[in-house]
Amino acid sequence: MSVAIHLFLWYYLTGGYVMRVALINDNSQANKNHIIYETLNKACKKYNHELINMGMQDEYDNPLTYVEEGLMGAILLNSKAVDFVVTGCGTGEGAMLALNSFPNVFCGLITDPTSAYLFSQINNGNAISIPYAYNFGWGAELNLELIFNELFKSTPGMGYPKERKESEQRNKLILDKLKLVTTKPLLESLKDIDKELINHCLVNKIFMDTISKYGTIEYVKVLEDLNERI
Repeated sequence: MSVAIHLFLWYYLTGGYVMRVALINDNSQANKNHIIYETLNKACKKYNHELINMGMQDEYDNPLTYVEEGLMGAILLNSKAVDFVVTGCGTGEGAMLALNSFPNVFCGLITDPTSAYLFSQINNGNAISIPYAYNFGWGAELNLELIFNELFKSTPGMGYPKERKESEQRNKLILDKLKLVTTKPLLESLKDIDKELINHCLVNKIFMDTISKYGTIEYVKVLEDLNERI
């Protein structure tokens, strides 16, 4: 297939929707990072998304709990440094709960390709959590590849079934507004978060470089100030 045809098909299927995607793994699943990264990167390249691997890339990387995954992902999303976060833990539940505890983060638990597609089309969230210790055996990379393809293959928020698009988009807007009034802006909360917790994020060079390069000025200043106090 020629480059021109590939670009035409990509634009037709996705509406030209391009994202910067962050991959984050906790300490319990660090040894699977290379498998997850390879399959996710394949999908990102296919749909012209940029992928940044935050780690843990192996068991010797800076350790991250699922709570710290959530904090790191929330900062990346709220600072506009990335558009989407792919994370997970053993069950997927912990990372999902951690991410959803923060403002402007809408994380879904994804177990198979169908749930990935429906989450993208109905819920239009900005993060997913995958249970990497659940049924992660022979052929696991094939399931991941199908999940990521279903997640990214179409412009998100287009509804399923299509005739319910308007009501589903309306509910998404209601949920967005509801979370705004029930959560405090993350930028205001950072100084009150446990220092040890946030330090595990700040020592991650890839994370800090991504914030510095793509994040909003407000977040860059606050995180650099916190980093100087370590």
